[in-house]
Amino acid sequence: MDDVKISRRLFVSAAALAGGGFVMGFGASPSEAQSATTRLTDYVAVDLEGKVTIRAKNPEVGQGVKTMLPMIIAEEMDVDWAQVHVETAPVDEKTYGPQFAGGSLTTPMNYENMRRAGAAARAMFLQAGAEAMRVPAAELSAVKGTVLHKASGKKLSYGALASAAAKVPLPDLKTVALKDPKSFTLIGQFKGGVDSPKIVRGEPIFGIDTEVPGMKYAILAKPPVYGAKFKSANLDAVRKLPGVVQLFTLEGKGDFHGIQDCVAIVADKWWYAKSARDQLEIVWDDAIGVPHDTATYAAQAEKLLMGSGDIIRNKGDTQTGLAAAAKTIEAVYETPFIPHVPLEPQNCTAKVTSDGIEIWAPTQSPGGGRRLVAQALGVPEDKITVHMIRGGGGFGRRLENDYMLEAAVVAQKAGVPVKLLWTREDDVAYDYFRPGNYHRLRAGLDGAGGLSTYQAHGVTFARGGKPAQGAGITPDGFLQMTVPNYRLEQSLIETLVPTGYLRAPSSNSLAYVHECFLDEVAHAAGKDPFDFRLQLIERAGNVPPAEGRGPDYDLKRLKVILETLRTRSHWNRRKPAAGEGFGLATYFSHRGYFAEVAKVRVSPDGTWRVLKVWVVGDVGSQIINPAGAINQVEGSVIDGIGELRQAITFEKGRAMQGNFQEVPLMRMSEAPHIDTHFVLSDNPPTGLGEPALPPVIPAVCNAIFAATGVRVRKLPLTPEALAKRA
Repeated sequence: MDDVKISRRLFVSAAALAGGGFVMGFGASPSEAQSATTRLTDYVAVDLEGKVTIRAKNPEVGQGVKTMLPMIIAEEMDVDWAQVHVETAPVDEKTYGPQFAGGSLTTPMNYENMRRAGAAARAMFLQAGAEAMRVPAAELSAVKGTVLHKASGKKLSYGALASAAAKVPLPDLKTVALKDPKSFTLIGQFKGGVDSPKIVRGEPIFGIDTEVPGMKYAILAKPPVYGAKFKSANLDAVRKLPGVVQLFTLEGKGDFHGIQDCVAIVADKWWYAKSARDQLEIVWDDAIGVPHDTATYAAQAEKLLMGSGDIIRNKGDTQTGLAAAAKTIEAVYETPFIPHVPLEPQNCTAKVTSDGIEIWAPTQSPGGGRRLVAQALGVPEDKITVHMIRGGGGFGRRLENDYMLEAAVVAQKAGVPVKLLWTREDDVAYDYFRPGNYHRLRAGLDGAGGLSTYQAHGVTFARGGKPAQGAGITPDGFLQMTVPNYRLEQSLIETLVPTGYLRAPSSNSLAYVHECFLDEVAHAAGKDPFDFRLQLIERAGNVPPAEGRGPDYDLKRLKVILETLRTRSHWNRRKPAAGEGFGLATYFSHRGYFAEVAKVRVSPDGTWRVLKVWVVGDVGSQIINPAGAINQVEGSVIDGIGELRQAITFEKGRAMQGNFQEVPLMRMSEAPHIDTHFVLSDNPPTGLGEPALPPVIPAVCNAIFAATGVRVRKLPLTPEALAKRA
């Protein structure tokens, strides 16, 4: 963008407006000198033709925030979306507040603030128009980038007023007038992604496309077991291979997020680097991995489940409740480790000079990456510039910035700019995996078939005696509010395997466990799964969670989406053909309420396919961009179904899977029809990147039971496993 450099005359901290610590800076031109563009605020610039440039503050990894956040500003500014150009904001958390993509937090943390940013800009234009037309600002209105005086018919474009508007004092952000949502003309409209045309044309917008002058290519040879130590290798021979510029070893520091022992190869072309790595013969001391394999973990879990664990939540008396139950149901469920597998493998470009470090990274947490590099290399953060590049999928993997640190370390030692690029096999082998877990569940029914007691003991994984990243066993909001006697226990297995946050962390496995078992309980009670849940809601009312803790869970919202889903899926009129079945599941995740019905077909050989999924969700009062919202739901459903087929297994600490043939994703030809519907409620809008994923996994498994009579209590769900059980 060719806007002129301007000095800041005003900086306003608006941290009080948002719990997330949002800071918004406003600056303006000190004169009316002719310029191509006037920057009104740190978010908005307007040129003489009225074209508006809006900055998107958060990383874009396919979740649509680069489109959605500017839409909110544009709505409150009253500008025509066709006149808006969107650019990525610089990484500057002092100005823009937290800049990250994770936890479905972009909407709840930024919706109100972006509205106020847009409303403040609109107010400044209205005041500038009032001064230019010599009329009270109250007589003016903003319409599609124009200030209009309806009484006289006079109007001035934002472009004509930009320089004057930049001199208007900033309105009070706490009291600036916001539009009535009923008058929205942009929010709530279907808008395609602002980067979509570039993606279709194959333009270089992703991290993997980055090129800088003088750049070399780097690849690392890392140990197959996390924490293994380098012993020896044929380094001299590999140094002589074509295209190899440098080859050196790096020593690991034992830090979970830091560098491991490895061999770095820097070459003129990436293929030279990859070919050289293929010829390395490295001897590793990997004895540390011996106790860590899938079979050992399973045996440890089985033993732990026979005893008691640490109490996470206790309500009522489950022992007495089970003893008094008219019927008890018991089952053991198991979920595996699974990877993230974004389409774009991890990569980063780094340049280190005496003045500092410059990094180009497709990261979900650019500020976190900068802090990691600063700490590891002893460089002040203000000497590190991070360029926030679009990522080809994230799903939580790019919250970890190991690849950013690796690129910076290699560039520093090599003395040249480098692009570090992982292979697909690297991306699987060195993932921060979604941890597996194991559960023993017991439920008690009263004489009327109502659920009176629910007891769960979960075994998950730990590092240093505490639950590993993404491994927490958390209370189920629905169960703890509707069941009189509820107890949740947790036991831990120590692992050296790196774990992390995968889309809808914890919920993506816990929903499967509890919603499948709840379906078992409903079946044992002889009740329809919709009726069973609705009766529990009716019995419980809308009381707070036990002991005043737990999620802010509203049973009324769940009831509405259940009733809506029953109607939309034609549940009461379903007529499955032979081998077909319908399954229901619900879940509350990341402030979103979702209920889903899956229709599946299972062949005699165990091959299964999802034919259709009905989705009903409540994520608050406003769907900002329905196109993006539907994309997120459909992507969540497809991801969730894909996870049913995936598993990472370990032998002596080594991941045994390496590419898509071993970690299958859903193919386009396999995608089901997805019917998405949102119920608007009187609650603040929340995020959509994650909450639609957890219910689809148990919904499919419950549908398979309806089709075959076989309960799916262990994942992955392979045709072979299903055929054996049939």
